[in-house]
Amino acid sequence: MTGVVLMPLSNIATEHLFDKMDQSTYRLELDSIMPRDGYSDLLAFIHVAREGSFTRAAAQLGVSPSALSHAVRALEARMDVRLLTRTTRSVSMTEAGARLYESTAPRFEEIDAELLAAAEQRRKPAGTVRITTAEHAANTIIWPKLSKILPDYPDITVEVTVDYNRSDIVSDRYDAGVRLGDELAKDMIAVRISPDMRIAVVGSPAYFTSRGKPKTPHDLADHNCINLRLPTHGGLLPWDFSKGKRELKVRVTGQWIYNSISPIIRAAAAGQGLAFIPDDAVTDQIAAGTLVRVLEDWCQPYTGYHLYYPSRRQASGALAVIVEALRYRESSPKKKN
Repeated sequence: MTGVVLMPLSNIATEHLFDKMDQSTYRLELDSIMPRDGYSDLLAFIHVAREGSFTRAAAQLGVSPSALSHAVRALEARMDVRLLTRTTRSVSMTEAGARLYESTAPRFEEIDAELLAAAEQRRKPAGTVRITTAEHAANTIIWPKLSKILPDYPDITVEVTVDYNRSDIVSDRYDAGVRLGDELAKDMIAVRISPDMRIAVVGSPAYFTSRGKPKTPHDLADHNCINLRLPTHGGLLPWDFSKGKRELKVRVTGQWIYNSISPIIRAAAAGQGLAFIPDDAVTDQIAAGTLVRVLEDWCQPYTGYHLYYPSRRQASGALAVIVEALRYRESSPKKKN
């Protein structure tokens, strides 16, 4: 089956529905507020479809595989349509099953999220917040800001995955991601977590003594440039420049290629070539004189980082704490005396 994103369901709603399953008669019982023949059978189908196995779904829910099988068959009988194709080795969705899964599973996920949010209003924020981000944002924003507030929230765990892939945070089960503002999907809630940024082209004093300084981006063709490979497309990051109305995208060459910025900075400081790096990542090196900036008039500001998460998902108490801690707030201008 293609085009179906199997979305995780938390255990809040499902435990409430399945903890009363009568395994002797293979019926799923519900509280009186829900129809007896309704949501329990549907939840059974969703879990089996997601796991692709009656055995795994039953183990997850703490019931017997035969009870789940009976519940799914009851749902199929009531709808008069086959939802799952069963073999001795696998379980897969039919076309009707896939359509039902796609339309109902996200709604149960929303219910779970709302129940979790309501419960967390009564207790101190807790839980794990999983974030995917690039290395630069992890080092310059997430670490400095969250390291200050996490001691006040001992029950919150932050799991940071550093990569340059544009992960689907829903299917990859992240709570939030970090991207530049112009790379965000429209269906996400986005919170700015950094000011606008600038790129710096830098090299060591020793490098410029032997090779000279480039005056324009075109001069980079005569320089040893350190490239960054992007895993999303497998290509090398082009060096973008602008000045006035002129915009240039330069494909540089050199002896070193890395997939993260830390070794690029190290190589540039060692005189191995020129680096194309966010300027706040090399502020200390420039101040110390170990790196020298060039082409500064060609490096214009661009939109900064944003934290983003699904608009249909109610933020948990733990995620709300992280969002507020990372939120960018412009400093008020100082009043002149």
